Amino acid sequence: MEAGQKPVYYSQYLMLEKLLDTQYPKSREYGKESHDETLFIIVHQAYELWFKQILHELNFILDVFKNGNIKESDISNCVQKTDRIIKIQKVLIQHFEVLETMTPMDFLEFRDLLIPASGFQSMQFREIEIKMGIASSKGHVLNKKFFLGRFNEEERKTLENLTNQKNLFELIHEWLERMPFTDTADFDFWSSYKVAVEKMLNSDKEIIKNNVSLTEEEKQEQINFLDITQETFNSLLDLDSHNELMKEGKRKFSQKATLNALFILLYRNEPLLTQPHSLLKSFIDIDTNFTEWRHRHALLAHRMLGTKIGTGGTSGHEYLRKAAINNQIYFELFDLSTFLIPTHLLPPLPKELKSKLGFSFEV
Repeated sequence: MEAGQKPVYYSQYLMLEKLLDTQYPKSREYGKESHDETLFIIVHQAYELWFKQILHELNFILDVFKNGNIKESDISNCVQKTDRIIKIQKVLIQHFEVLETMTPMDFLEFRDLLIPASGFQSMQFREIEIKMGIASSKGHVLNKKFFLGRFNEEERKTLENLTNQKNLFELIHEWLERMPFTDTADFDFWSSYKVAVEKMLNSDKEIIKNNVSLTEEEKQEQINFLDITQETFNSLLDLDSHNELMKEGKRKFSQKATLNALFILLYRNEPLLTQPHSLLKSFIDIDTNFTEWRHRHALLAHRMLGTKIGTGGTSGHEYLRKAAINNQIYFELFDLSTFLIPTHLLPPLPKELKSKLGFSFEV
């Protein structure tokens, strides 16, 4: 203990007297308290506490990427923070198992007393979505009136200000554009990659043609699909085609950022790319977990309410189901799997580049 430091006690440090005095069931106010309303309150309060921690980690990552000059140690620290977010998300998903111990009739005992309160009014969760980049990642313009309409004026202004700040989606995009390894004076990686892709697709075509278990019609159908795959690869490697897809909202990352992200995935075992790969993978995991969380929320709403309208005035479980599908943020990173090729076809890297990627430097 430091000189002059006062003793710190568990309950005081955690402010338990204040924290544990924040559960006030609405049903109690009407003379007959519903037993399960306390559970409902505590689980949602726990959600908000975890959302606060997720925002704490996100703010750290945002500060790193806003700096621009990002070191390997910075990436490592960000990976540690995203890993923590992923662990927290798993806890959030497990909370549904606790809520599901409440029956639909138990919920109906106090459900109407909550109108128009709704999980849609969680300001912290909206902050998470905005800071992650939901507005920047969508193929359509975000409906701000619907997205922000359930909040009071002060909250709405706070969230609107956040939408005008650089979010993580945009910052990651800028970081990927700055990566220097794929086009040097003596090495054009993407020309070599294109040759490898053609070799892979030609091999696939031969396998289809020689597959005796397929009819001629089935062979042609699979070859047609292969031709579509070829066009997809071409759309990535041709700048004009990629830019056209960006105009249509089908791609949000620039060609340069997309190619650099793909390079990280293809050469993820090179020491210098290990942490960047882990970071990109963690964003996929975070997106996946939030999609699962929204899906579990939709299932719970369906289980508790059937086809009733939600307390916030939305279409109940149907709205939540659509949100689980439509609110994915990092679909650009998911799509990169389309362009992966077998390891044995990877173009060999020049000795000098491989040396840099292996942390080999002359002293």
